Amino acid sequence: MRRSFTVVSIGVHSVVIASVLLTQMAAGGALPSPRRPIMFDSSQFMPVDIQLPKPPVAPTPRRTEAVSDNAAPIVSPQGVREETGRERNPTERTVGLVGGIEDGPPATIADIGGTTVAPPPPPQPTEPIRLHSGMTAPVKVVDVAPIYSAIARAAHVRGVVILEAVLNTQGAVQSVRVLRSIPLLDQAAVDAVQQWRYTPGLLNGRAVPVVMTVTVNFRLE
Repeated sequence: MRRSFTVVSIGVHSVVIASVLLTQMAAGGALPSPRRPIMFDSSQFMPVDIQLPKPPVAPTPRRTEAVSDNAAPIVSPQGVREETGRERNPTERTVGLVGGIEDGPPATIADIGGTTVAPPPPPQPTEPIRLHSGMTAPVKVVDVAPIYSAIARAAHVRGVVILEAVLNTQGAVQSVRVLRSIPLLDQAAVDAVQQWRYTPGLLNGRAVPVVMTVTVNFRLE
């Protein structure tokens, strides 16, 4: 029964499809024409308003300002100018200054009158300066040994305390600052160095204040 129904269904569908195809083939008249595609060359472009650049504006000529007769020219000369009467006499000599305010070569001893003028002495420094190779180093003339405190001796503390001393122009110690500290020995080292005396430090033959480094060695006998 089921098989007979399937055969009948296939036959009915075949008849319907065949009738549709025959109807389309038997129909008369012209076939519809396909739509024409839009070509790129037939498209319409919108006009564009293009702004042309403005013509260049001629530069405004600069106003000619008064130029000194001694100023260097900035354009090539077209000829020889007439003398104005203000040209410098070649026999004149202007004394030149170090700052460059006046022109001309610097004055020499012969220009002043042949008298030898000694240069002024260099200014004496007011701040202490550190020792360098161009100085005469101070020499200790008075030495005071540090007092080994009982606490430091009982604790067997020993070593080297490094100090920075400032000497005045007479060779006396003005101030002392600890650079390398040993807490139980610092004060004893400072008290001893403050009593030391030196010859003055010399720079160009003159006494100057000096900063120098000194050491105090503590040893247990």
